[in-house]
Amino acid sequence: MRALVLIHGAFGAPGGIGKFNSDLLKALCAYGPVSEVVALPRHPPEVPAHLPENLHYLTEGTGGVVAYLATLVRLLMTGHRFDLVICGHVNLLPATVLCRLRTPAPILLVLHGIDAWQPSRRRLANWAARRVDYFIAVSETTKRRFLSWAKLPEDRGFVLPNCVDSEQFRPGPRNKELIERYGLEGRTVMMTLARLDSRERYKGIDEILDILPELAAKVPDLVYLVAGDGADRPRLEAKVKSLDLERHTVFTGYVAEAEKADHYRLADVFVLAGRGEGFGIVLLEAMACGVPAVASKLDGSREAVLNGALGVVVDPTDRADLQAGILAALQRPTGASPEGLAHFSYPNFETRLHEILDLALPTPVGARVGDSARGR
Repeated sequence: MRALVLIHGAFGAPGGIGKFNSDLLKALCAYGPVSEVVALPRHPPEVPAHLPENLHYLTEGTGGVVAYLATLVRLLMTGHRFDLVICGHVNLLPATVLCRLRTPAPILLVLHGIDAWQPSRRRLANWAARRVDYFIAVSETTKRRFLSWAKLPEDRGFVLPNCVDSEQFRPGPRNKELIERYGLEGRTVMMTLARLDSRERYKGIDEILDILPELAAKVPDLVYLVAGDGADRPRLEAKVKSLDLERHTVFTGYVAEAEKADHYRLADVFVLAGRGEGFGIVLLEAMACGVPAVASKLDGSREAVLNGALGVVVDPTDRADLQAGILAALQRPTGASPEGLAHFSYPNFETRLHEILDLALPTPVGARVGDSARGR
């Protein structure tokens, strides 16, 4: 069996989608019936030295849209036959139309978040979305939102949540250099890690700043560590100044992947309570580092804390509920990952993907596993 995977990026690509794609390729290559996986990334990668032996990671198409489509056409026209096509993002769906013209292989679409919650501005992408054979969503929330407009049969969809690297993200001591860099000695630290993008104000940072004066009145040594960077940072900094919260807010700027775990370990509570998160892998990473987490009941982030089993769930539009949730999380101990976080381990991710493939492929090679993967 040969699989073609169209993605924006994987190994070394920033954010939860890049991490998901890396895990997806690794797990796909480990699926018994697969003899070869051909991955076509859209953006320049940082390819690690060691890739699975049956993975061909083609980088010829990273020079722009024309280069990407030209590489795909050459691949399809030079005798390459595929038994499965995986489209790693709704924005890449137009490229699957080319695949459909050339191969009868089933198309499996991967959905990550808010981009799939409603029809896009691209009519071709919407047309293609309604004609995929199967789809995977990182959360039940995203699955439901997609089905509400795509109108596909429900049994075409599966849930495959992100997983966390427990080797990279684990409890440990606070980094003294970072404490000094940000002036955190003797402070109670509340943290959010996110892109500060004007298109992603649904992350909930504004809502936290709005209640920060009330929180600081109850926790005088509180500081809000806003990790990440983006074009919306100047607006947020101006808001902090207008609320006279400079003593209680620190913007770190961009955090390199190698420094993420050390930043999480600075926190007494991690908060990602917004309205548009597809899943929220940062919640998994923070909890794996032993930090209590607060998630939103309005989006997919509640599923990252297993609907309250691993962390606190709040309504970010309710100031009192958001404040109470943060204060409750601050009462929880740090330094130990919550029981049940293994639900999001890589071995479980791999098992779930293999179960989905057993169900979705037209002629499964192994024994079918029943319906256990549906709705997971």
